[in-house]
Amino acid sequence: MTRWLDENEQRTWRAFLAASQRIQEDLDRQLQRDSGMPHAYYAILVRLSEAPGRRMRMSELATVANSSQSRLSHAVARLEERGWVRREPCPADRRVSWAVLTDEGFAALAAAAPGHVGAVRRSLFDRISPGQAEQLAAICAAILRDPDS
Repeated sequence: MTRWLDENEQRTWRAFLAASQRIQEDLDRQLQRDSGMPHAYYAILVRLSEAPGRRMRMSELATVANSSQSRLSHAVARLEERGWVRREPCPADRRVSWAVLTDEGFAALAAAAPGHVGAVRRSLFDRISPGQAEQLAAICAAILRDPDS
């Protein structure tokens, strides 16, 4: 039996979708305008910058970037064209390749970060109170928790 959304749930769901979309569009627009990269590329560079040796297995990078293998491979190919990322084969397992953040990629990320943080602040944190930010963090953690654990 379908548990339909009541009026309040429907209003909340639609507001969540609209707010999420607006924030993503704001961030993407700012990064494209100021740094010439989509938000998805920025997210890949961030993940690589935080990884040991600024490198990750492609499969792991796809997981943490919430991307399919094929979508990630396409994005990494574009980042390689810019000289920001390079792929390296794994010497221990020929089926595995690594994505490595280059010095040029790290510099592009460092140049883009201040504008991005400003856009995050304007799009989200300047619009809510510190208490609402704490609530949002708790809500997001609940949504991301594995329902089977």
